[in-house]
Amino acid sequence: MDIYTRIGLVKKGPICEIVTEEELMSLFESSSSPTHYIGFEISGKVHIGSGLLTAMLLKDFMKAGIRPTIFLADYHAWINGKLGGDLEKIQQVAKGYFKSAFLSLGLEEGKVRYVLASEIYDADYWKEVLRISKDTSISRMLRCTTIMGRSQKEALDCASVLYPAMQAADMRLLDVDIAHAGMDQRKVHMLAREISSKHGWKKKPVAIHHALLMGLNGPQRMGIGQDEKEDLEISSKMSKSKPGSCIFIHDSEEEIRKKLKGAYCPEKSEENNPVLEICKHFVFPQASLRVERPAKFGGDAEFFSYSQLLEDYKAGKLHPADLKNAVAGFLAKALEPCRKHFEKRPELLEQVEEAAKR
Repeated sequence: MDIYTRIGLVKKGPICEIVTEEELMSLFESSSSPTHYIGFEISGKVHIGSGLLTAMLLKDFMKAGIRPTIFLADYHAWINGKLGGDLEKIQQVAKGYFKSAFLSLGLEEGKVRYVLASEIYDADYWKEVLRISKDTSISRMLRCTTIMGRSQKEALDCASVLYPAMQAADMRLLDVDIAHAGMDQRKVHMLAREISSKHGWKKKPVAIHHALLMGLNGPQRMGIGQDEKEDLEISSKMSKSKPGSCIFIHDSEEEIRKKLKGAYCPEKSEENNPVLEICKHFVFPQASLRVERPAKFGGDAEFFSYSQLLEDYKAGKLHPADLKNAVAGFLAKALEPCRKHFEKRPELLEQVEEAAKR
């Protein structure tokens, strides 16, 4: 496979930034199998904005020869107070439910490396965390705390301020060629790239960022981020802390249809429309979308591209209710393997549900 084909695979889907594409090209020229990482706090059930999106992207990355790592960030979740701040429960969920969720999405062990943060941290890692902290101002570190889904004012304890330094040090410890995450992690990736030059890391990670999937409740503003655009993007993202705003990968068809029925979906408008985002990022990269409706409302229709769908939607030829129904059907079918996976492993769902109550 030539380099341009590999670059094309990486840029597929909702990838909105590569820092830099020239560096990625050089990396592909020098390596047939560069290393990658994407990290996740262990904070509850996995939804389509984290799980399904990641699985889609990593499958394309692997076709391009990239060797992915899913980093189970247990210490980071502990610092951020996830699952009641119980480290033991966080680690159990990481090795049980959370890892199993990604396996159910087709990210098999052997093709994807799974790493629990606390199992690889050593003295050299903590030394690098302190070096990064010494070379970074408090104000810069506070600006990076938006990676935790918190505003600067909410980062009230010392551990929260240390969090970005830990995340940057993770990249050095894992010796990754590519750091990958949503756009909300951009600040810490830029910090890591700067630090890598100062500290003489063997590698300066290429940063790849994908768009954040908006929650079903539509645009939100929580005062997170440096400007209105960043605040909207981070505050509105699909979040497991708001179950009604997200579709979990193991939701039943009934649950999916119920959630889509209540989703924000302004008629004739693409702006901040989470249902159209699902079409753009999940449906059309893989398939067409069939809409079933009575003849008096236009009859059944099939759309083969997002642009074709959007044209009819903006013109009012496709009603939000019919769009929601079609998208619900697509997701119910796409997530069927995950549902079956967890039907056979109900103890794992019970594990995360019990931990989330704490």
